[in-house]
Amino acid sequence: MNDNRVYANKITKKFKNNEEVYYGVSKESVKPKFEKSVRQKINDIFSSRNYVYKADVFIKTKDSNLEKTIIGRNREYLITSSGELILIKDILDINKKQS
Repeated sequence: MNDNRVYANKITKKFKNNEEVYYGVSKESVKPKFEKSVRQKINDIFSSRNYVYKADVFIKTKDSNLEKTIIGRNREYLITSSGELILIKDILDINKKQS
């Protein structure tokens, strides 16, 4: 009664997981799967270690592309160094200017 064999099921299906999971890099630019929202990007700018009083940014709105220096914000607006208010809901994208 000392039988050391283990029962194993027969594999009847074809595995293609190597073909389905493969990821290659092409010459086209690859966009990240997770894109931050505009509010998250604004929060990142203001919570950055480099932010002291003002931040130079590129802002893309539904009407134009702007290069501004922002000094503050509230729930609805970004405040620029020239006193201009930019409505946050009109902003499509915002990026910090590289120095």
